[in-house]
Amino acid sequence: MTVRIPALTDKLGLSEATVGVILLVWGLGALVTMQSMRGIMQRAGSRTVLRVGGPATALSLLGIGCAPNLPSLLVAVAVFGMAFGTVDIAMNAQGSTVEQAYGRPLMNGMHAGWCVGAIAAGGIGSLAIALGLSYTANLSLVALISLPLVMIIGRTYLPEPPVVRTTAKARKRLPAVVYLLGAIMFFAFMVEGTVADWNGLFMRDELGAPEAIAALGYPVFEVGMLLARLGGDRLRGRFGVRGIMTVSGVATAATFAIVLTAATPLIAVFAMFFVGLGVATISPMTLSLAGTATDNPGPAIAQAGAMGYAGLLLGPVAIGLISDFTSLRMALGIAVVLGVLIAVAARFLPRHETTTTTPAHVEERTPAGVAA
Repeated sequence: MTVRIPALTDKLGLSEATVGVILLVWGLGALVTMQSMRGIMQRAGSRTVLRVGGPATALSLLGIGCAPNLPSLLVAVAVFGMAFGTVDIAMNAQGSTVEQAYGRPLMNGMHAGWCVGAIAAGGIGSLAIALGLSYTANLSLVALISLPLVMIIGRTYLPEPPVVRTTAKARKRLPAVVYLLGAIMFFAFMVEGTVADWNGLFMRDELGAPEAIAALGYPVFEVGMLLARLGGDRLRGRFGVRGIMTVSGVATAATFAIVLTAATPLIAVFAMFFVGLGVATISPMTLSLAGTATDNPGPAIAQAGAMGYAGLLLGPVAIGLISDFTSLRMALGIAVVLGVLIAVAARFLPRHETTTTTPAHVEERTPAGVAA
């Protein structure tokens, strides 16, 4: 959907401020479900939640594509946000379960799959533009293909390992590091949301790029994220989370500054690759560490994820509002500040990671992933 935002603005005659409202509704929908996920994940587990949330996300995307006016679009976007928020928390909890089953960091590699999907979506969006495919047809086609796929994939999920039941008061307490990780994820997701939702308009309106070229900025950004995440778990093992996050924050600030000062659209598109390299490993590592902060990864990941997605909500909305008073280029300068904040916050993380992964348990599990 993100690479076709310019087409959506043309279809319904939306202003930048209205786009910001639409993104706000999407984010609020996601946060509504995320804020309730701690209890749901404690009771139902990620496998059950994913099997419901995946098909709901595909169906709600179809509603966005077919919405004929702004009021119906807002309703569809809210439902999509709720379904998406449910899936995002549950799939990261499922990723933590897989990490613990294998006994080593894997989250960056899993998030590389997200990048593959984003790159494919960006490429499909650019191809759809070149072929003259409408916004409605583009989103509807993606939704109808995705629906059976998520239902088939749902058969492969692992159940969470059993945990010792505690009192309700104890379940509400989470380690302080979970909230620090949530704050870092807040900053990182603000950057990612800014790129996803505003990069196309920036390229087209500020740099004068044709829509097909403007749409390439986001998939190029995702290519950089993909490459960084493919090697992120190995880098984490060698340099540690604190070191990688500090460098990532500085790199994000520096490379986004290049995007904003680029003389031509091609320079900006090229720089987006390095922004992706910089910010890529931050959110997977925060979620991975949150998942190992307690015996049950679901509630901790839900808390950190909800904080992170507050950034994904507030970032694009703030860009839309600030750009109405200044310019889109000036508003996007927030991303440079966020990179600096990531680098500073990373210095407060523990020097030594704690983990609840137990490699020996891999041999004790049945093929279904249940402890023997």
